[in-house]
Amino acid sequence: MPSFSRRHVLATGAGATLGVGAFGASASPASAAPIRSRSTGGREETRTLDELYRAALAEGGELVVYAGGDTPTQQDGTKAAFKDRFPEIDLTLIVDYSKYHDVRVDNQFATETLVPDVVQFQTLQDFDRWKQQGRLLHYKPAGFSKVHDKFKDPQGAWVATGAIAFSFMYDTTTVGATTPLTPRDLVDPKWKGKIASSYPHDDDAVLYLFTLYAQKYGWDWVAKFATQDVQFGRGSNSPGDAVFGGQKTIGVGTAGSAVSTSPVTFAIGAGHPFMGWGQRTAVLKQAKNSTAAKLFLNWQLSTEMQNGSFNGWSVRTDITPPSGLKPLWEYPNAHVDGFPRFMADRAAVERWKQTFALYFGEVKGDPTPGVLGLHPGA
Repeated sequence: MPSFSRRHVLATGAGATLGVGAFGASASPASAAPIRSRSTGGREETRTLDELYRAALAEGGELVVYAGGDTPTQQDGTKAAFKDRFPEIDLTLIVDYSKYHDVRVDNQFATETLVPDVVQFQTLQDFDRWKQQGRLLHYKPAGFSKVHDKFKDPQGAWVATGAIAFSFMYDTTTVGATTPLTPRDLVDPKWKGKIASSYPHDDDAVLYLFTLYAQKYGWDWVAKFATQDVQFGRGSNSPGDAVFGGQKTIGVGTAGSAVSTSPVTFAIGAGHPFMGWGQRTAVLKQAKNSTAAKLFLNWQLSTEMQNGSFNGWSVRTDITPPSGLKPLWEYPNAHVDGFPRFMADRAAVERWKQTFALYFGEVKGDPTPGVLGLHPGA
């Protein structure tokens, strides 16, 4: 496994998820009437990638994916790898905060102007809602049976294609490798002015991480953290950028890899909370390019792609992590089960967001992927 680097994170879309739709777990005001479905997903796909590729070309050879993320270029590595493997497919992959993408898709449903074939978001509750509305194609790609049970819908309405973790990271040389930092240490006055963090009230995965911190260490910890002259920014990539760029020693609320401690350490120490989840992916039932969408899911779940995960974690149970790591779901302090429950309770999420705004101030700055409008990729 190569050493973890900021460039590697951005190229593979490591921090590829942000936020959640503000309209809650029920259908948004812009949502059209549900589409009823009796599909049960059937058996796993038996066609090879090459067979699916040929079928996708016969279908028209186009594919549009909406992916949650932080920067316009964050999925460039994914696009390049897909293009290298399937050069004749015209792939359009649009990155935006998941909390904007999900309501964008709802509005496209309502106005009958749907653009994406595939959605790949952090907003876990949307997939349950869209399944109930009959919006998702029940489909089981090859390898579906090997995906961890918590990372897939039993009927195949969605499947996680990436295992992602959020925690904090720090410059190993500056801090030292002999005594690892814990979240409790982040309020030590010696780190004042040396911390970057993404806003917890802008990104629901970061929000959950800070919620775990508040529950573990108390509101006194939150109050002390607020006095640390923290450089808050939008985009879960921003803390890592600050650490890898040498501007800050510590970055909080960001993705990372525990495979290597050079040049940074990604903190997942036992007894201290971090958070992990499976990034859910689904084919929309109204997709114009459903075969190409199926190709994309099968490719993402292939052993080749899952073995190439930047952080060493896979959603598949038959892929062994690098030495020193366990599967993500085997870390009790990753709270893999807790995050879906957290995301489903939208009233509680709003209370946590507004409470952290009281401590850290309102979110400031333009969205890091840009302002994409109603129909990007059309």
